[in-house]
Amino acid sequence: MPKYTRPTLETKFHLDFLWWQKNKQNLHSYLLDQSCADIPVMPDGVSQFDWINPESGEVFQVDILWELIREHCVKKPHFIDEYTPLITAIFRAFIANNNTPLTTVELYRMIQKQSPELILRTIGGLIIHQGIRPVGN
Repeated sequence: MPKYTRPTLETKFHLDFLWWQKNKQNLHSYLLDQSCADIPVMPDGVSQFDWINPESGEVFQVDILWELIREHCVKKPHFIDEYTPLITAIFRAFIANNNTPLTTVELYRMIQKQSPELILRTIGGLIIHQGIRPVGN
C-alpha cells in the first residue's frame, strides 16, 4: 500500500471513478440523486460513454447520466446553493467542471461554502467521500 501523503491547499483533487468500482458503490444511483427533476430522457441503448482524464489521458467508461447532468442540471440555480451539503457540493463541482482536478481553493471559489481549509480537512483525510481523492493517490 502506498504511503499516505497529507494533502495541502495546493493539492489537486478529482473524482476517482475506479474508487466507485473497487468499493462496489453504485455511481449511477448516486448520479440519479444529483440530477434535476427535468433532466432529459436518456438515449435508448446508451448507458456509458468514454471519458478521458485530462491529466493522465486514461480512458474510463462513465455513466451517460454524468453527461446529461453536466449539460442540463449544472445550469440550474439550485444545483449548488447554500442548502447543498458540503460533500454533495464538492461532488457537483466536479461534475460541473467535467472532473478536471481542482485544489480546495478552486473548489471554494466554485461552491462558496465553508473555507478552503475546512474543505481540505473534509476531503483530504484518510476517509474517501464519494470517490473524491487527491490526484495520483
